[in-house]
Amino acid sequence: MLCDNCKKREATIHITKYIDDKKTELYLCEKCARETGHLNDNDGFTFQNLITGILNPDFNDLNKIKESTMECNNCGLTYEKFKRNGKMGCTECYSKFENRLNPLMKKIHGSESHIGKVPQSEKNHLDVKKDIEELQAKMEKVIEDENFERAAQLRDEICELEKKIGSE
Repeated sequence: MLCDNCKKREATIHITKYIDDKKTELYLCEKCARETGHLNDNDGFTFQNLITGILNPDFNDLNKIKESTMECNNCGLTYEKFKRNGKMGCTECYSKFENRLNPLMKKIHGSESHIGKVPQSEKNHLDVKKDIEELQAKMEKVIEDENFERAAQLRDEICELEKKIGSE
């Protein structure tokens, strides 16, 4: 595909912009991207650049003032510096900047909490616990519906699973 700007060179950069719910796509060669300001000499796609870009949306002046005064009591990292480099200074930073990080985590991961990986030795145990929780929720629902026979069956399944956990 040829560059949308010069129509001579091969387009190597794809830029997608959303303005007022309108999608605009632009395909540029590296030279035209640099000339139009879409690519700088020190640009590179890194996770740090991605986080920094997400952290720097256009806020109003009040938010900028609040952010400039946010500082970790433990390491002294300011939220402004975190936005620039995309790295926390210490574990306390997560608590200090929590109100800003939670929406960011939800945006990136789809959830505000990170569960992480589970060691294989613990996986079965945790799977059984999850099954028990799901069965307990089902049991509460069928009790509300006054389906006591089904509730008794679920209770028995829960007891079997609890025995299984106890024997591990």
